[in-house]
Amino acid sequence: MKKKYFFYIIFIALASQTSIKSQIVTSELVPIRELIPNIVLDLKYASTDNVFNNQKLYTTNECYVLKDLAIRLIVIQDSLNKIRTLNGRGYPEGIGLKIWDGYRPRAIQYIMFEIFPDPTFVAHPESGSGHNRGGAVDLTLVNLATGKELPMPTYFDDFSDAASHNYPSNLLPANVVFNREFLKSIMTQVGGLDYYSAEWWHYQLSNNKDYPLLDFQMK
Repeated sequence: MKKKYFFYIIFIALASQTSIKSQIVTSELVPIRELIPNIVLDLKYASTDNVFNNQKLYTTNECYVLKDLAIRLIVIQDSLNKIRTLNGRGYPEGIGLKIWDGYRPRAIQYIMFEIFPDPTFVAHPESGSGHNRGGAVDLTLVNLATGKELPMPTYFDDFSDAASHNYPSNLLPANVVFNREFLKSIMTQVGGLDYYSAEWWHYQLSNNKDYPLLDFQMK
């Protein structure tokens, strides 16, 4: 299955490395929509559509990330937008990213951990999460022509074994496995990001722990 997109991923990965490496890395948080106008935002914690007792945890629908992460997401989005066919399916307007969460104030991390105190899925607020540094993002892929998400193993924040990258492929439909692996490949090989094995939707800067934990309240 990987052979179907391996060479495509390698090509766009090599083409994107100069663009990423030439950028200046700072600890600045930037609003991702201003840099990627066609990115889809569906911030679950800015609504009641979430697993944390359906509480609205954010006061804004704006998504911030570290500038270094934003630069990598720009390259990834640009690469996805150019795709017209993938795994036998047509995408006349390309594929894009849909973000569920980016920077998360540390105060919110305390609330989330109190509701779901499992560090496999919710980092302990004392040590913090990549989200609390602005260096992590939760996302999926969408068909830009229809706005529909590409099928993945689970819904966002499905805290089960099926959310893992290691969940057996033979227990999932073939197209779902392909999409999960394609997302992982483009995020890691094109964007140079790390993945988190327990959550197929979570990606982060490899050096995110070099950045400070933040409690900047978004307004």
